[in-house]
This record gives sequence, structure tokens and C-alpha cells, in this order.
Amino acid sequence: MKNHTVFITGGLGFIASRLTKKLLSMNYKVVSVDNFLTGSIDNIDEFKDDPNYSFIRGDANNYNTLYNIFYTFKPDYVFHYAAYVGVLRTLENPLQVLKDIDGFKHILELSKDFNVKRILFSSSSEVYGEPVELPQNEHTTPLNSKLPYAVVKNVGEVFIKTYQSEFGLDYTIFRFFNTYGPHQSQDFVISKFIDLALKNKPITIYGDGQQTRTFCFVDDNLNATVAAMLSDESRNEIYNIGSSTEMTVLELAKLIIKLTNSASEIKHLDPLKEGDMTRRQPSNQKMVDELLGGKQLVALEDGLMQTIKWFKERNE
Repeated sequence: MKNHTVFITGGLGFIASRLTKKLLSMNYKVVSVDNFLTGSIDNIDEFKDDPNYSFIRGDANNYNTLYNIFYTFKPDYVFHYAAYVGVLRTLENPLQVLKDIDGFKHILELSKDFNVKRILFSSSSEVYGEPVELPQNEHTTPLNSKLPYAVVKNVGEVFIKTYQSEFGLDYTIFRFFNTYGPHQSQDFVISKFIDLALKNKPITIYGDGQQTRTFCFVDDNLNATVAAMLSDESRNEIYNIGSSTEMTVLELAKLIIKLTNSASEIKHLDPLKEGDMTRRQPSNQKMVDELLGGKQLVALEDGLMQTIKWFKERNE
């Protein structure tokens, strides 16, 4: 398996770039594509000259771009991570989100035609919408979210399952809950809070801050997703990828202020009109048992301290 080629879409993104680094360290050949819309070229700087790595600037929704990559590199595995992300961004640009459906069609058709062993798809916790039960598990997806982003991720899951049924194209679907760590952009809650805290600027929270989330350190995410690629048992399975430990957004802000010794104040903004779910708590037992071999996840404070250290060094 070591000489196999892995194709990663959205390769300049936080998780995709960390995945690239990990796979290169395992002697895989990796090719990635990104259109620079939300990713950062800085994320690949440390391995851009690796002889086993190729980066293509292009749109992962464009058939010709994808065809040329499949034809040239003939990937064995495809991680489809490219997406138009961010609650506010996707609410303001719903038509941009819908373009991702074209990407699903092209990726799946080319994966079928070029005999890809498996496609691994980054879905989202957003597919659960407002929880009808907690913890949220892979077998009870209520599909009650009206957010364009969530609807499109659901469409992607259906496309992938259909191609497996019709053509035998194997898949693994990851429903990502909040993942954080070094290299994450400031569009996301932990990185945003850390950046503000280190600058002693006010930390803003939508509403009263009692909405809950869980936070998974990036190393746990990568260990799980790479294990899934290597495991026959994970073929045609869906996994929640995240921590099961809930905390409120307000508690998170206070913890980050404490860990950074910040003088930041917390300011409350009006609640978002839509998209800010009241609770998030996955059942991650399947991930822990089947992909991580029962290994305990990185504790939040430990992961935050590593992330804070990276932000400090970057800002020096």
C-alpha cells in the first residue's frame, strides 16, 4: 500500500493539508487540488517540495480539471474534502454551495471510470440539524436542517451510497464535528477565540453562549481517517469524527482566556437568525472502537495549549 497514490480535494484546507502531511510521512504519493477560495497556500509550505507531492491549482467541481488529475496520476484513493464552508459564508452565498453537487457527480464518475479503490468523503455534523436525540449517532439522521450547506452534504452522502449500490464503488463517509488545531484558519470558533485572546481583543459570542459543541484535536481526526482508509472493515461505513464531550461556547471562551492569560472581555452579539444549532454531541464510540482501537482522545486543554503555542509562534 505504501506506493499507492492518494488524491485530496480542497488540499489547502486545514484538515486536508494536515492529512497530506501525514500521508507523505507514511510514504504515500499525494496529489491535491484547491482553488484558493478558502484555503491557504501557507498550509502546504512545509512539504510543497516533497518529491511525492503534487499540487494542482484548480476547481474541484470542474470536470476537465478533475479528469486531467485522474488521467495523469491514476489515484488509488480519493479524499473528497473540497467544500464551500462556514455558516455565515454559505448562508450569504447559497448558490456557491450548490456548485459542490457538480463536484460530487464528477468525482464519483471519474472514480468509477479509473477504478479507484475507495472514496473517503468529508460530510458534516450539520447533516443532523437540530438534534432529535443525544448523543447523535450514525444510524439516526433526522435530515431536518434547512441550511444549504447541510442539504448539500446530505446530497453528497446519497450520491456516494448510490454509486456503491450501482457500480460497486466503495466509500467511507466522515461526519466531522468541530476539529481544531495548528494551521486552522480564523473562520472557526477556537482559532478565532485564540487569535482574539492573544491580542487581548474582545471575544464576541452569538446569543447567550449556551449553545454546546464538542471539540476534536486534529491529530485524533487524522488518526481516525487514515485508519479508515487502511481498514477493510470501514468500507461502506459512516463515522462520526469528533469528541463526545460537550461544553458551551461561553465556557470555551472563558477557558481560552484563562489558558492565554488574556485581558480579553466577552461581548455578546444578537443570536444568529439561523444556522447556530443549540446542541452538538456525537456518539463517537464507533470511531473510538473501530478506528482508534479504544485509544483515548487528546484532552481539550492539552490540544488547546498546542494550538495556542502554534498561534504564538506564528505571530512572532
